[in-house]
Amino acid sequence: LHYYYIGMSVLISDSDFEDLAMDYFRHAAADGVAHAEVFFDPQAHLERGVSYNTVLKGFSAARARAQKEFGITSELICCFLRHLPVPNCVSMFKDADVQASFKDGSITGIGLDSSEKPFPPALFEEIYAGAKELGLRRTAHAGEEGPSTFISDALDILKVERIDHGIRLIEDEALLQRIAKDGTMLSVCPLSNVLLRCVKEVKEVPIRKFLDAGVKFSINSDDPAYFGGYILDNYCAVHEAFNLSVAEWTSICRAGIEGSWCSQARKDEMLARLDEV
Repeated sequence: LHYYYIGMSVLISDSDFEDLAMDYFRHAAADGVAHAEVFFDPQAHLERGVSYNTVLKGFSAARARAQKEFGITSELICCFLRHLPVPNCVSMFKDADVQASFKDGSITGIGLDSSEKPFPPALFEEIYAGAKELGLRRTAHAGEEGPSTFISDALDILKVERIDHGIRLIEDEALLQRIAKDGTMLSVCPLSNVLLRCVKEVKEVPIRKFLDAGVKFSINSDDPAYFGGYILDNYCAVHEAFNLSVAEWTSICRAGIEGSWCSQARKDEMLARLDEV
């Protein structure tokens, strides 16, 4: 994370953010991505004097280009940095420009990222309650480096609809069964789990346990420009570690589509393509 924040210091104008996002979309297109739900951290830029609208303008331009040039649809997820003071996060949530982007549909949902410990989900209850009232979709990083209780707190206190990472779910059998029963999707990022030393190798990511328990999850990249693992790299690493069957991969891809936040019409298009494979 230290180098992540150093690297972003070169991002100043909206064209910088457009270039950054287009670089990602080019990689995504090369990997066969049809739809992407992209996280971004406005606070890291606001602290540098870069306005929220500058960031949003650049990303929005790139999204439009990606759909036109590559056929990739996308959604933006506005994240809050849990290592910053909670009042800072609340202030950003209530900012007029941020609220406008929530209400005009530029932003689909909110997330919670950065260092998970020692910042429990309950600290951000006010923000998530406000987001729910606005009709925003809600997810949060939980159970990556933090305990499984952070997963249940994200569900019960923040009322999230998805869990990012969630690999420590296997520490709580009752919670594992609850997640499976409720159909809550996990966004699993195997290569970053290894690089952040949450596990020693991809084989330790509980992919098989999740499949056996009926937990829905998708395979994702996580800061790929830093961690060196775009989406296809993650798919290949998982396949090498677990030798999944076509049926298992189909199930994972189906869960990812169904758990996405795009329109039902777009989901139906992608599900139809999946059925053709």
